[in-house]
Amino acid sequence: MTETTGIRQDVLTPDYHPTAPSRSIFPEPASETVPYKRKILDRWTTRITASGLPGNQLVTAYLHGKYIKNLSHRTIDHAGGVILAFMHFLNKESSSILALTRGDIGAFVEGEQDRGLKTVSIISHLRVVYAFINYLVDQEIVPPEIMNPKIRMQEPDALPKAMPKEDINRILDAIASVRDRALIMLLLRTGMRIGELLEVKVADILLHDQKILLYVGSKNYEGREVYYSADAEQALKQWLRTRDKTRRYLFYGRSDKPLTYASAWNAMRKTLKRADLLDKGYSPHSLRHTFATDMINAGMHVEVLQQILGHQDIEMTLRYARLSDQRKEEDYYRAMAVIQRRGESDEPYRVSTALQKVFEEKKLLQPHKKKLSE
Repeated sequence: MTETTGIRQDVLTPDYHPTAPSRSIFPEPASETVPYKRKILDRWTTRITASGLPGNQLVTAYLHGKYIKNLSHRTIDHAGGVILAFMHFLNKESSSILALTRGDIGAFVEGEQDRGLKTVSIISHLRVVYAFINYLVDQEIVPPEIMNPKIRMQEPDALPKAMPKEDINRILDAIASVRDRALIMLLLRTGMRIGELLEVKVADILLHDQKILLYVGSKNYEGREVYYSADAEQALKQWLRTRDKTRRYLFYGRSDKPLTYASAWNAMRKTLKRADLLDKGYSPHSLRHTFATDMINAGMHVEVLQQILGHQDIEMTLRYARLSDQRKEEDYYRAMAVIQRRGESDEPYRVSTALQKVFEEKKLLQPHKKKLSE
């Protein structure tokens, strides 16, 4: 999971993480008449209006447009936080969204870099800013030339951090409770985000089909389904026999609320400590990365993995599609065996279809070399 700090401590609350929404557990709506997505919208529109910054009405209209388009509450939450921080930055630089220049955008990026934010976080902020600027262009508030050319940053050429098999085995051996085993096994075998798992209710589990239904909203049936393996099923059933059966959530906290992220992370930390792996930098999200990498290396199609992980952009899924060193080594010796057998037989040489498939996949993975424009 990408760790970030709040964009500006004087703008946002200290626990706000705009690029990592899965770190905060979104509770259910407190009222049947006000959807939680609406509460998120109202929170940001209230803050933006109260700021009194130039163009605040344009920003609130933009966020309302996202709500009308039925975009997720995480998208609205992320956009509200980033744009408000951008407005405060412009105000500090004696500018505003009404007098925006390309130099202002570049200065914002430099400011984010100077604050030590990770590149992936800055890229995420820049995407939000450009989406909003595109809206300003459509409204004829700023000239279209401000979008050409866009400021682009080179994305880090790093794979998501998956855990090696020996570390996974040490973690599983170090689990101390039935609940923690179910929690860790489900993350490892389904690829769910920790925030998604903590929102799962017992009623969302289809035991006979070995799958779990994940809902996007509380009043509709939109979402996706994930599947779990036999070892995860065993851990889950043990927890279902042990847990308080009056609680709605699979993993619960106090007052029939979901287990908090902090509690889940604490359980993971204790397990890592017992496994003597605390210095490896693993987190609950590392289990999702491990799941995705294992699925790709086992031959799962990228498009299928995209649906299981819930990625809207397949580019996110393609990060996992780079072959591991072990896979490359195995394919090399498999191909070499075919070549060597060719010299020992009169059979015509045939290209391995499995190897050819790997080559085709690798064609999809040409790195996008994007540099920060001057």
